[in-house]
Amino acid sequence: MFAALTPGLAIGGAAERIRVLPTIVYTFIWTTVVYDPIAYWVWAPGGWLTKLGVLDFAGGCAVEIASGFAALAFYAVLGKRRGFGEEKWQPHNHLNIILGFAFLFFGWFGFNAGGASLVSGRAGIAFMTTNIAGAVAGIVWVALAYWQQRRFSSFHFCSGAVAGMVCVTPAASLVSTWAAFPMGAAAGLFCFCAVEVSLRLGIDDCIDVFAVHGVGGVLGVMLTGVFANKHVIGLDGAVSKGGLINGHAYQLLIQLAAAAASAAWSFGVSYLVLRAMDCVPIFRFRVDAAAEDHGLDFTELGEAGYSFVRDLALAHAPASRPHSLSKPLITEAPTPPPGTAAAIEAIIIQHPHDSRPMLKGSPSSGTVAELPSPK
Repeated sequence: MFAALTPGLAIGGAAERIRVLPTIVYTFIWTTVVYDPIAYWVWAPGGWLTKLGVLDFAGGCAVEIASGFAALAFYAVLGKRRGFGEEKWQPHNHLNIILGFAFLFFGWFGFNAGGASLVSGRAGIAFMTTNIAGAVAGIVWVALAYWQQRRFSSFHFCSGAVAGMVCVTPAASLVSTWAAFPMGAAAGLFCFCAVEVSLRLGIDDCIDVFAVHGVGGVLGVMLTGVFANKHVIGLDGAVSKGGLINGHAYQLLIQLAAAAASAAWSFGVSYLVLRAMDCVPIFRFRVDAAAEDHGLDFTELGEAGYSFVRDLALAHAPASRPHSLSKPLITEAPTPPPGTAAAIEAIIIQHPHDSRPMLKGSPSSGTVAELPSPK
């Protein structure tokens, strides 16, 4: 399950500009050469990080850090989406965000608490720390966003709660429940700042995979070295010296080595694989400009999330190629008398990457000009 989820996170950062076929091939390669080695290092008895004594309960290194830095590699290879930074983009459906977040929050209990090898006190602690860290981080994120924008947004709570659960994932059953409060607060603060820095640097990470999973994962692995409690770890018979709160400061160096190695391996190998595949035409990742403008639902999947958008697109595709979407979506209504309001209204179109309406010179000319601003 972990291996299936992790590449999905990494790919999410490059949404709206990558082709499906190379993505499927990349997922198999990435899981084999990036996820599998890191998972072995951390969890296998013979892994070098296991021998060092790293503490990572449910995937801070192999899942969170690996996916976050792989998403950064995607950006380094593919660049930005067309129009990114030129106008403000908003999520198209907040209800879907809330619904997806609800499933994700519920599923994270299985991800963390279900990761306990026994139905024991440690499984219960993992359940509690996941809930507390997610809630605290969500509240912190909402507070920071309100301070910045003077708006309360459900989207901000969703983002913050995910950051909190990411942060507590490596520590879920290794710390006391009270430790989830400072870990959640730290995740809300650091990941919120990471998102802001990414935007200022012009990094186009669609769903903030690097800022939330990459930064949150590194933070969580390090804080595990601070709050890991040997008495909690010993509830199911395991033996550990714990972390800084037990006087074992050396654990921080082990955690730092694990975080750094995982980040470097994930970014470096992901970058090389992406570059190598991109050199083969059939595995070229980036879609062309026309496909990107029209949307990958149409050009890659041949379907749309909303039927009226699909119907509009098909209605205005060239007659000889009804499924072609290689031209801007325009209204081919009968030409009204020139200069009338109906003539203006009939030829207004909306460019996918612009909030301003556009005006086509004449229904048959195929030229596009900007609609004059009202005086």
